[in-house]
Amino acid sequence: MNQKSNIVLIGMPGAGKSTIGVLLAKRLTLDFVDTDLLIQLKYGDALQSIVNTQGYMELRKIEEDVICEMNCQGHVIATGGSVVYSSNSMQHLASSSITVFLNVGFEEIKKRVTDFETRGIAMRSDQTFRDLFDERYPLYCKFADLTIECQSKNQDEITREICEKLPLIRNI
Repeated sequence: MNQKSNIVLIGMPGAGKSTIGVLLAKRLTLDFVDTDLLIQLKYGDALQSIVNTQGYMELRKIEEDVICEMNCQGHVIATGGSVVYSSNSMQHLASSSITVFLNVGFEEIKKRVTDFETRGIAMRSDQTFRDLFDERYPLYCKFADLTIECQSKNQDEITREICEKLPLIRNI
């Protein structure tokens, strides 16, 4: 199998990483893993509960620990939106993965994310969602091997575009 046999999806909460991840895994006959679910399984708690009781920085640390413990091949990996804050996580993932940024504009993300109180978003209490978007966007661009413009595209179109562009970057 190719050294970079995994596909990692990064992007803002609401970008569709989990949904696109499942579709992509089915289409490419790969396994699928969602790092948010791994965190919840390992810690026996919802992401929002971790943020509420231990703080957003602890959630980021937990996320880094869980990701750096991962050792998989042939997977589509949907990450939490805050994964890009951890260079260790991104380096670990990059060693075996092609990283795909699902780029969705702020206004569309704002429409999609309506459950701030329960979603488990790792952000400062004094930060607006716009601030968070502006802070993360350059990090997503920095770590992406491939950026998919998702605005005005449905899930099938996005999945198809990723599949079409993957062979062009397989040997990164």
